[in-house]
Amino acid sequence: MDQRGTGLSTPLTPSSMSQFKSAEDLVGYLKHFRADNIVNDAEFMRVRLVPDAGPWTILGQSYGGFCAVTYLSFAPQGLRQVLLTGGTPPIGNGCTADTVYRVCSEQIILQNEKYYKRYPQDIEIVREVVNYLAASEGGGVLLPSGGILTPRGLQTLGLSCLGTSAGFERLHYMFEGVWDPVLVPGAPKQISYYFLNAFERSIAFDTNPLYALLHESIYCQGASSSWSAHRIRSEDEGKFDAIKAAKEGRPVPFMGEMIFPWMFDEIHALTKFKDAAHILAEKQDWPPLYDTNMLNNNKVPVAAAVYYDDLFVNFKIAMETASQIAGIRLWITNEYMHSGLRDGGGKVFEHLMGMLNGKKPLF
Repeated sequence: MDQRGTGLSTPLTPSSMSQFKSAEDLVGYLKHFRADNIVNDAEFMRVRLVPDAGPWTILGQSYGGFCAVTYLSFAPQGLRQVLLTGGTPPIGNGCTADTVYRVCSEQIILQNEKYYKRYPQDIEIVREVVNYLAASEGGGVLLPSGGILTPRGLQTLGLSCLGTSAGFERLHYMFEGVWDPVLVPGAPKQISYYFLNAFERSIAFDTNPLYALLHESIYCQGASSSWSAHRIRSEDEGKFDAIKAAKEGRPVPFMGEMIFPWMFDEIHALTKFKDAAHILAEKQDWPPLYDTNMLNNNKVPVAAAVYYDDLFVNFKIAMETASQIAGIRLWITNEYMHSGLRDGGGKVFEHLMGMLNGKKPLF
């Protein structure tokens, strides 16, 4: 099933969203694209697809897992079994984004340390790029799309490269080709088109603007996010400041799964949605996504793969939520990262199904 706004389910693209005449009209549309309505869609399909409108088994990866827990909260009658892979959400009231970003910073730091330990030669290369960008006119260099690459923008490469298998390698190979070769003696040093293009393909907000617009809203129940990641980062005393790190001779840290308001100034595909992003960040009347009482009394068999080193879904938070879902069975492993279903799909799926059908022992 393509979740609302993705794939072939009324895809939201920069061009399709441009049909709205105002930011307010766009927000009025986007507010219907969270997990609660995705569950409504699933139920609409289930009663039409499953013989006798019976229950079905669902698998939720990452945000799909968040949706699955919402499903357990409000429509458990439609579920036979639930599999979660790297998708056990925080279920507290209000907006849990602040909690998420605070605890995830520990794993982000650890992943940075692992990356630079594997590729120590990149410490100086990344610092050099940061200094080059900071010294450039306007504080950055133009990207192929028309946006701008700044030191803080460079740090967003961590989103796609620090938390998945082979991500370290992709990041390293990008920096291997970050500088154009000097073909003419005396020619000025410049960042290569190869790198700039690879950067834009890595962040991919031109094809998935919905991710940037609604990312923090998926944590909200009756409260606003108020640009949570931006606020939490201001608490780190400059630990994640790229320019400061480069000046002090420290490794420049990459960031994790965070969306910042300045992205809507620097990423060309997002600039026209800046006003809508600010409205969404301040929106308070988000409906509930989880029912703790229903989860505490859950009767649906649930099995979850919890990745110990998950950069995106924090282990501690996943365990706290799991303790609230009655009957859940957990497979805790550091064999995979967040991309475990992609990397070892058959093995992961069979392991979880084995936990539900009695082929894996109870511990």
